[in-house]
Amino acid sequence: MFRRFGRLSLFLLFPLFIAGAARGGEELAVKVDVKWDKVTRVSNTTPTILYIGTPKTKRGAPLHDPMLRAIKELGADNVRYAPCNLYPRLSVAELEPPTRTSTSWDFSQIDPYTEDAFEALKGHPVEFTLSTIPEWMFKTPKPITYPLDPEQLFYDYEQGKELRDPTYREVADYYARVVSWYVNGGFKDELGKWHPSGHHYKVDNWGVLNEPDIEHDLSPEVYSKLYDAVVKAIHKVSPQTKFVSVSSSYVGGHPDMIDYFLDPKHHQPGIPLDYISYHFYAVPGRDDPASIYPYTFFAQADRFLEVVSFIETMRKRLSPKTGTMVDEIGTMLATDWDQGKPGYVFKPIAPSYWNLSAAVYAYVFAGLARQGIDVATESLIPGYPGQFPSIAILDWDTGQPNARYRVLKLITDNFHPGDKLVDTQTSGGEVLTQAFVSPRGERKILIVNKRDRTFQFAMPEARGGTLEVVDQTTGANPPASSRLDGDGFTLGGLGVAVVSLPRK
Repeated sequence: MFRRFGRLSLFLLFPLFIAGAARGGEELAVKVDVKWDKVTRVSNTTPTILYIGTPKTKRGAPLHDPMLRAIKELGADNVRYAPCNLYPRLSVAELEPPTRTSTSWDFSQIDPYTEDAFEALKGHPVEFTLSTIPEWMFKTPKPITYPLDPEQLFYDYEQGKELRDPTYREVADYYARVVSWYVNGGFKDELGKWHPSGHHYKVDNWGVLNEPDIEHDLSPEVYSKLYDAVVKAIHKVSPQTKFVSVSSSYVGGHPDMIDYFLDPKHHQPGIPLDYISYHFYAVPGRDDPASIYPYTFFAQADRFLEVVSFIETMRKRLSPKTGTMVDEIGTMLATDWDQGKPGYVFKPIAPSYWNLSAAVYAYVFAGLARQGIDVATESLIPGYPGQFPSIAILDWDTGQPNARYRVLKLITDNFHPGDKLVDTQTSGGEVLTQAFVSPRGERKILIVNKRDRTFQFAMPEARGGTLEVVDQTTGANPPASSRLDGDGFTLGGLGVAVVSLPRK
């Protein structure tokens, strides 16, 4: 592992290293220098969450109420709601192709989850996607079978690589009917029969597929044409809906998808390019010891933020009015990739991992806010053995928040679009600090401890303010809050803190 320091930073830090050695190895207090009158950017960034519908959150399940309550209490805008593609009956509304006399449209398994999600998110804009294309729309050697049990995990539904309709109209009409079901109270099927739903939701943002670079290995050319067809069809039934595109699983490895997609000449006239989106997960090597996870995860986060800068340069050049959502952010253990294999056995996750993962989200949020990204979505509710347990935000047995949720709530409560980011410097590279000023003049500092050890902070101007902390002592509990009566404070290993300064 390595850390990148500029020559100036090394020069400035060298006396601190010497002083620390002279004091018998005692670490000096981290000094935070904020230039409150030097605004670097006005924040566009909304912190929010990914929620997927799975049997863990069905009506009557023990986790139904606590998980929906957690989403409602978070109070975030632009929550990404997506039925899970690992349960075909919960994510595909037409599992069989139409015949001359019948269709297979069925929302009975999907609707309860969607209704509950929209109820919990009432009053907030939502990013909604039913991303799984019916597999019969792809060319496959034989029809894809799927479990009769809607609650059975199935990892092999999405197999096709080439759509059977080269005009993309079949897929586009499918999604137009799905959106009309939720927006317009129903739709007419392929045979002209009206299917009433009674739903009249507002779909603010619709996600056009999820991770098409891996789920169906779609090329930039195919995805862009498919996007145009879907957007055109949905706009006929829901003109106010905006669209979230690309949803790349690994944007650093597939920048050609965004480069091609953002070029207006690759789209039909009048097709809006409202948002691009992509994802980030920090993942350790399979044999890496847990002691190096902080170094691995934050190094990967730094690389990701560099890629974001590159993508932003591309976006501003090709389509400057297009926004950006990073609508999945998290950390993941390599063992999660074994969950669909025979003999998979879940291994317990150390409590400190949740604090590390929470700190990584806070770190990435700050980096995205500095670059003007529109949405920073933490992933996910619910996670559990078989469904990416190391990405969980809530305990899958009790539904209680873990440190990842606590940090997201801390950020959601304290930092909002419209806040001013101001120049913030620290005396060391082991922590991140970023100061914000709200439109009402409230001054707050986000602090992230990147290491699993305690740091002392020197901040005389914080005297009389408040300190809110999520660290390994608070665990899954709400943040610890205290008044700052001195010139400094400590922050435990992998801790995240918000310092609220007294008004001038």
